[in-house]
Order: sequence, then structure tokens, then C-alpha cells
Amino acid sequence: MTTQASRRTRLTPAALHQLLENGNAPRMLDVRTPGEFRTSRIPGAHNVPLGILREHRAELLAHLDGDVVLVCRSGGRAAQAEQALAEAGLANPRVLDGGMLAWEAAGAPVHRGEARWDLERQVRLVAGSLVLLTGVAGLFLPGVHLIGTAIGAGLTFAALSNTCAMGMLLSKLPYNRGPRADVRTAIASLRGRS
Repeated sequence: MTTQASRRTRLTPAALHQLLENGNAPRMLDVRTPGEFRTSRIPGAHNVPLGILREHRAELLAHLDGDVVLVCRSGGRAAQAEQALAEAGLANPRVLDGGMLAWEAAGAPVHRGEARWDLERQVRLVAGSLVLLTGVAGLFLPGVHLIGTAIGAGLTFAALSNTCAMGMLLSKLPYNRGPRADVRTAIASLRGRS
């Protein structure tokens, strides 16, 4: 029996870097938020946030060939995008193994913009702050500590399911959205227009 993880095709940072240097660059889709993308990105990558990719995958598929590499911070969102594109009919999308963290650790080229907090760090701040505040408030108001318990349960579910409702909500904040995070912008980028 083939598991979903074993069907995935991973591409190491070294292998992708070699393809780029040899002029055989695949189409790179960075599925992070526009804010994360503006902070650091692989030169030549196109920003197609995961939510837009999921919602408009059939539309985007018309602008993709078979050689697509998906990029995110560490690989989780890219794996979700891989599954969505495979379900839409794209043959063999690949995921950059380890995402931007591994790409940068390998010393590969990165285009840097304004520094911002990545989505994972924002989730840790919000979740930690809520647990801390409700824990302290629970000393004075009975039952308030249960909010922290619910946050803990949500984080446990997020880890087990490899999804994060809080991250999805935070990605919709103006801080994380670019000036135009929509399917028309993504398609224009894929066509080579700004």
C-alpha cells in the first residue's frame, strides 16, 4: 500500500539550486503569505498563497506545466499545495524539502525584502499570549483557564492534522496579505506580467 507521504516527490535545496544554475529552472510556486514572500524568496519564484491555490487550482492549472516545485517556510504548506494540485490533475508536483529554512541553510540565493515575522512565529505569539492571559485571569475568574485548554487542544489538533486554523486566520490579516493577493495577480505573475 502506497502512503500519501511516499508518493510525494521531494527536491533537495542542492538539487533545485543545481537546476537553477544549469538554466533548467522549474516553475517555482511559493505558497506562503504575500508578507512572508516579500520578506525572503527564491529568485524567480511566483507567490501563489495556499488559500488562493486551493480555491483556484483548476484555474491555475491552465498556466502550469508538469515541472512545478512548491515552496513554503518548512514544507508543510507546500505538501498541502502538492496534494491540491495533484487532485486537480497536475502530474508530479514537487516540494522543496525543508522549504525556505533549508534553502537558506544551504546558502542558496535569496532575495530579501523588509523583515517580518513569519506565520509560525505569529501563531506562537498569539497562542502563547492567550494561554498566559487566560491562565493568569483564571486565578481570579473561575473557568477562564478553559480558554487556554481549548487553545492547547487546537494546537494539538493542528500538529496531528498538519493544518492550523489560527495560522489560516492570521494569514488574512493586513500584515500578512500583500497589496493584491488574488488569483488574477497570481496568474499575471505566472504569465510573466507584473
